[in-house]
Amino acid sequence: MLRRVRHHASMHTHTFTERTRRFGLGFVFLWFFVGGIAHFIATDLEASIVPPWVPFDPRFVVLASGVVELVGALALLVPRTRRMAGWLLVLLTIAVTPAHVYMLQTAERWPNVPYWALALRLPLQLALVALIVWSTSAGKRAALRDSPAGGA
Repeated sequence: MLRRVRHHASMHTHTFTERTRRFGLGFVFLWFFVGGIAHFIATDLEASIVPPWVPFDPRFVVLASGVVELVGALALLVPRTRRMAGWLLVLLTIAVTPAHVYMLQTAERWPNVPYWALALRLPLQLALVALIVWSTSAGKRAALRDSPAGGA
């Protein structure tokens, strides 16, 4: 009887974790899908935050990163490509961090954006990276956990 209770509790935790992970995956998908579209709708605005030291045309950088966001978001929908898409989006998130630093350093260029919002973007980038990794790497962890060796 105790074994059944433990198994039931384990199943409930597993179900909750999987639902939470799917919610996180959905959030990551929407973040990058909507963000990718924004790169094409608000190209000039997005280009204005590209730091001047970036050696490429800002419009090119914005459009290229928009394509990567859209491809990465769509690849999240396919279980076979989800993990790779997650790492692609992690790399992209790290790659665009200098734009957030640039905005923080030149906050006067964006008077309609509160300084606290600019400062909050950096820790949110870390949280986003953690969410991407956690929500897209579940398949490998589950396979290891369910293997006869139990991941050991």
